[in-house]
Amino acid sequence: MKKILVPTDFSEQAENALKVAAILAKKYGAEIYLLHMMEIPMQQTDPINTVSDIPEALFFMKLAHKRFEDLLENDFLQGITVYETVKADITFNEIKEACKEYDVDFIVMGSHGASGIKEMFIGSNAEKVVRTSDVPVLVIKNAHESFEVSDFVFASDFKNDNQKTYKQAVKFAEAMDAKIHLLMVNTANNFITSHEAKNRINDFISGQSFENISITVHNDDSVEQGILNFSKDINADLIGISTRGRQGISQFFNSSLSEDLVNHARRPVITFKI
Repeated sequence: MKKILVPTDFSEQAENALKVAAILAKKYGAEIYLLHMMEIPMQQTDPINTVSDIPEALFFMKLAHKRFEDLLENDFLQGITVYETVKADITFNEIKEACKEYDVDFIVMGSHGASGIKEMFIGSNAEKVVRTSDVPVLVIKNAHESFEVSDFVFASDFKNDNQKTYKQAVKFAEAMDAKIHLLMVNTANNFITSHEAKNRINDFISGQSFENISITVHNDDSVEQGILNFSKDINADLIGISTRGRQGISQFFNSSLSEDLVNHARRPVITFKI
């Protein structure tokens, strides 16, 4: 983790994410790329008249820069290299392209948590970012004075295509000195015996050197509810899942589970691209 991208609309939720990003940046010696994507009121459908709106566009750019300057004065950012970047377009592709442009390897973004993320700018693209990002995305719901991860739930169907994401989860757990709780949720529509499930999980982690783990097969009404209930039962600090990008997350999950967890979980969620 060397370069962390933090999308911001300068809201309270975005600042919560930035504080966590700052904690991680200090821990890893990383840089932060603070990205503000704004909708400049320009007559883009009329190229002839667009020139007349340039002064207005410059005003909004200067306003964003002033907000950046004020934000950088916060004590929690002292000693961290923070780059200011503004995109004059509100599309999730801008976040993905910014990751490529700046060689970003981690995203931290904010959300409203259980109330959903549709009212804030970041939230309007959060589901798409989670589904399409090629780098891990950490979604923060609340303010954190510190960001300690002791109990990390990694939910999966433990098929072979999740091996890559599990290795990323292990790397993160090692860095945070966390225990990984390997979780497989059984539902009535997709049921296997506990014996079969545990054998699958053990086969999945065979050959892995990371030993600070537990294995749980949890029965519930839905995969999402099972993840949320188990995480609540152990008071987990973090929930991790794998994503397949535009196709959703592995065959064990429906295509919207990652987005649903981002919306409904009361604790941080991290996603890893398969």
